[in-house]
Amino acid sequence: MYRDHEFDPVTPEEEARRAEEEEFARRVRREVRRMERGEADEDIRADEEREAEERAEEEERARRERRLRSSTFWQLFSGTILLREGISKYYPYMLTIAGMFFLSIVVMFWSLHLDMRYSRLEREVQILRERSIRLQEQRYRRTTHSAILEELHRRGIDLYDPLAPGEIIEN
Repeated sequence: MYRDHEFDPVTPEEEARRAEEEEFARRVRREVRRMERGEADEDIRADEEREAEERAEEEERARRERRLRSSTFWQLFSGTILLREGISKYYPYMLTIAGMFFLSIVVMFWSLHLDMRYSRLEREVQILRERSIRLQEQRYRRTTHSAILEELHRRGIDLYDPLAPGEIIEN
């Protein structure tokens, strides 16, 4: 075939398309020959085995993810949840909450201490009131007219009641 350098009826795009078609035809012929020889069955089996392995790996990965999700409670309980990447940005909030818990515990113990002190002082006041009542009763018994007369008889001092009423002196 004579090629004229000035006029080429085949464009570069057309040449590229023809080359692709020839390559595709060669691949098809090669694949047909492989199937006739039985090599394609081995490739199909290998592909199926590879797909089965990929499915098994995917199932294992899914099982691991489920285990990780279900073990979140264990991670929370053991404290390893704090090592996760997403949790570290919440450290300031967790420290604030821990500080508030500590402060509430301190306040609880302080109020318990003050309540115990109040109860102790209240008991002491009750005891002092009872003692005061007993002392008032004793003082009352000892200062009655009959108690004074008894005490004077015990000491041997005679006391008698006047027969005439007393005189009232006016200014």
